[in-house]
Amino acid sequence: MELNFKKIGDTGEHLIILHGLFGSLDNWLTLGKYLSQDYQVWLVDQRNHGQSPHSEEFDYLVLARDLSEFIETHQIKNPFVLGHSMGGKTVMHFATQYPKLVQKLIVVDIAPVSYPVHHEAILKAMNQVDFSKINRRGDVDEILAEGIEEASVRQFLLKNIYWKTKTELAWRFNLPVLTKTIEEISAGVRIEGAYDGETLFIAGGTSNYITEQYHSKIFEYFPKATIKTIAHAGHWVHAEAPEEFITIVKDFMEK
Repeated sequence: MELNFKKIGDTGEHLIILHGLFGSLDNWLTLGKYLSQDYQVWLVDQRNHGQSPHSEEFDYLVLARDLSEFIETHQIKNPFVLGHSMGGKTVMHFATQYPKLVQKLIVVDIAPVSYPVHHEAILKAMNQVDFSKINRRGDVDEILAEGIEEASVRQFLLKNIYWKTKTELAWRFNLPVLTKTIEEISAGVRIEGAYDGETLFIAGGTSNYITEQYHSKIFEYFPKATIKTIAHAGHWVHAEAPEEFITIVKDFMEK
C-alpha cells in the first residue's frame, strides 16, 4: 500500500501525523507547516482516505501495518507519531505492535475503547448523494443538509469531493468500505500487551471521547501516559485551539 503523503521541513527530528475518519492530510497542513519550523513533518493519507489507494481490507491492524511499511519505505528514523480520532486508534495499535519504531506517541481526543456507532446519519446522507445526477458542490451540500444539520460538518465532508472526470464529481474516501466497516472503526483496541513508551493523550474539554471513565483503560495499555485537556476545545481540538495544542505537543516532544 503506497500511501499518499506530503513532507514539510528538512531539518530536525521526524513527526508523522495521521488524520481521522473522513479526513485527509490536508486537514493538518496549517499545523504541519508551523511544526515544520522545528521538525520534519510527514502528513499521511490513510488507506481509503484522501489520495491513498482504496482497499476492501480495512481495520486497525491493517492501518498499523501500513504505517510500519511507510516508515520502512521512507527510512524514517525514530519518529514521533501523532494520530487524531481514527488516526489515534491507528497509532495506538501501531505503538503496541511496533514499539521500537516509535520515539514518543501522541493520541488526540480518542481512547482505546469501543464507542457506540454514531455516524449513521452522516453515512446515510453521504450515501444518498448520486454523482451521476448532480455535478455541483452546492447540490451535494443540499442533499447532505437533509441529514446533517451542522454546516461545519458538511463543509468538512465537502472537502473530500473532487472531479473524477471533467464532468463527474466523486468522494475521495472509499465510502462503501467505510460504511461497511463503521463498527470496526468504532471498536476499541483489541490486542494483548501494552506500549511502555512515553505517551501523550490530548483531550478536548467539551468532547466526550476522552472522559474520566476511560482513564483506567488508557493507563492499562499505556502505563506511561500523560493526559492533557484543553478545556474550551471539542473533538477537533487541534483546529479549535491550535496555539495551545502546538504548545502542549512541542513541550511533550522536547522534554
